[in-house]
Amino acid sequence: MTDPEHQLDLQMMRLAIEQANLARPSPNPPVGAIVTQPDGEVVAKAHHIEAGHEHAESVALGEAGEAAKGGTLYVTLEPCNHEGQTMPCVDTILKAGVKRVVIGCLDPNPHVTGGGAARLEGAGLDVVVGVAAPQNRALIARWSKFITTGTPQVSLKLALSLDGRIATRSGASKWVTGPEARVKVQQLRSQHDAVAVGIGTAMADDPRLTVRDEALLAGRTSPVRIIFDTQLRLPISSRVVETAGDVPTWVCAGEDAPEEAEHALADKGCSVLRLMKTAEGRVDVASALTQLAEEGIVSMLVEGGAELAGSLLAGKRADELHGFIAPLLLGPRGRPGAVDWAGPETPTDAPQILDPTWEVCGRDAYVFGPVSYPEKE
Repeated sequence: MTDPEHQLDLQMMRLAIEQANLARPSPNPPVGAIVTQPDGEVVAKAHHIEAGHEHAESVALGEAGEAAKGGTLYVTLEPCNHEGQTMPCVDTILKAGVKRVVIGCLDPNPHVTGGGAARLEGAGLDVVVGVAAPQNRALIARWSKFITTGTPQVSLKLALSLDGRIATRSGASKWVTGPEARVKVQQLRSQHDAVAVGIGTAMADDPRLTVRDEALLAGRTSPVRIIFDTQLRLPISSRVVETAGDVPTWVCAGEDAPEEAEHALADKGCSVLRLMKTAEGRVDVASALTQLAEEGIVSMLVEGGAELAGSLLAGKRADELHGFIAPLLLGPRGRPGAVDWAGPETPTDAPQILDPTWEVCGRDAYVFGPVSYPEKE
């Protein structure tokens, strides 16, 4: 590949990534595509709008029509070579008459990876794989976790004071962080399939757990709301229950939770998932995550409480951390912390964000990034 050609490929792939960022097709991955003529002129661009609809490649090639012949298709993820709700994208590409296909990254699904690219090459097309690969892998990181492990990607959100507390001595926790941080949380919610809290947070704060900005939803409903509630103590009068008819609301309960409580929640529109319990008598988080993935949850934002956060960290199941630190001192004596768990023996054993990104969010500091769990020697 010549240098000018490589630079053009990078430029076009960035446009494809911009398209993919518009996609919200969960439980499918976000994908963007660009079609250019041999001289590099863009003749079509598209993204995968919604699961069950045409994939980005098919939409872009359909829009390009005859102008695609002899040209190049740029796509952020390897085209599918298997039939699902739509016909294989490889078939569409071969019929379109493009001569060259530039792929951002291979499909991480171990059952199909490399198959689409190999078939295109076998048909005589010039196939380039790995242009802007880190950016394209990051684009599908949440879906990659889901498709390779059978569990959702989990983002853990923590909001705490400078001294690590989440509430005052009276138990008041609204609002530790400022309005700008709350706007950021709305954005985070809109980027996930589900938003989860423990029963303690649900009862103490009575949150709605919805996305209130319609622009963030782009015509979709708010993410599924999930309450981890071993004994089904969630009040019928709570805001999540009262609005269960408008926003899907699931309650993860223990196998022995009271049946009458389940019936009362079901009458309000909630769905109850009965799950195994741990030796400590809590809902088993590992079982819950597997069940949620089977229900089509690809990614989940966990907003508390301390026990749920502790279970996720202790089990190495939190993949991303989003921390909001307020310039407040609430006093540590007897106050609840953001995470309830035994914790590491030494700082070097602690879960950490290896390459954190820091931002100023109004009066608060916001730090986020993927979580790393050091292996003990």
